[in-house]
Amino acid sequence: MSSPASALEVAAAGAVDLVAAGSLEMGAHRPQDALAIAALLPAGTPVYVNHLPRHSLADSLASLAAVRAAGLEPVPHIAARRLANREAAREFLALLRDEAQVTRALVIAGDSRVPVGPFDSSFALLETGLLEAHGIRSIGIAGYPEGHPRIAESAIEAARDRKLAYAARNGLDVFIVSQFCFDPGAIVGWVERLRSRGVTVPLRVGVAGIANIRTLLNYARRCGIGNSIRALGAEPISLPRLLTQQGPERVVRRIAAAAAGASVVGLHFFPFGGFAPTARWLQSVAAGRFRLDDAGFTVED
Repeated sequence: MSSPASALEVAAAGAVDLVAAGSLEMGAHRPQDALAIAALLPAGTPVYVNHLPRHSLADSLASLAAVRAAGLEPVPHIAARRLANREAAREFLALLRDEAQVTRALVIAGDSRVPVGPFDSSFALLETGLLEAHGIRSIGIAGYPEGHPRIAESAIEAARDRKLAYAARNGLDVFIVSQFCFDPGAIVGWVERLRSRGVTVPLRVGVAGIANIRTLLNYARRCGIGNSIRALGAEPISLPRLLTQQGPERVVRRIAAAAAGASVVGLHFFPFGGFAPTARWLQSVAAGRFRLDDAGFTVED
C-alpha cells in the first residue's frame, strides 16, 4: 500500500492543477499577439481580452476574432459603463457571436466613474437578457480579495448575490474572476469567506505573471490593492530589486497548499511584463518542470 502523500507533494500537485487550468489576459489593441500565445499554450486555453477606456469596441473585436482563429477560447471583458445604449450593446454582442463565436464573457462595470449610457453596473446589463440572447451563457463576474478602493464590502456582496440569483433563475453558468493580488493570505481568506457564505460557483484567482517589481508596484497602486503593495514592499526596495523579474511562485504555492485551494478552478494570469515570459512559466509548471521543497518553489527554464 502506498504511503500518504506529503504536504509538499500535495502542494506540487495542486500547483500543476491550478496552472494547467489557467487563463491569460491580453490587450484589446494587439490582435497579433493571439498567434504568439497559441504557439506557447494549449489549444482552447481561455484568453481574456480586456476593454480599457482608451480602446474602442472595434479594437476588442479584432483581438477576440484573432484569439478564436488561433484556436484559443476568446473571453471578452464587457464593460457595461462604456456601452452607449441598448442598441450598441445588441450590435456589439451580435458581432462577438458572429465574428468570434464568443460564448463566455467577463461582465464588469468598468473603471469609468460616469457611464456613457444607461448601464451603470454589470447587473444593469446582465438583467437585460441580451447576453444569453446572443449565445453568451457562461458569465464571469469580478471578485476582490482585498476589497475595492471605492466600493464598500457590503455593496460588493449585495451586487454579487443579485447576479448569482439572476443566473440561477435563468440557467446561466456563473464564475468569479478575482482582481490580481500579491498577498496569498488575502486570497486564501477571501476564498474561505466565499465558501463559508454559501458561494459555490467556480473561482478563478487572479495573479500577476512575470514582471519586475517596479511594474508590479505601479499596477498595485493604480488598482488600489493596499495589502499587495505591503506584500511586495516587505523587503527593502533597492534599484536592483526594482528591476528584478518576479513570478507568482509564492502566491501559487500558498493557494495550492491551502485546503481552500481545492475549490479554486484555476488561476487567471495578468502578464504585466508581457505574455511570452508568463506563458513559458505556465508551460513549465503545467508540465511539472519545477521543484517545490522547503527552500521554495523553483521553476525550470
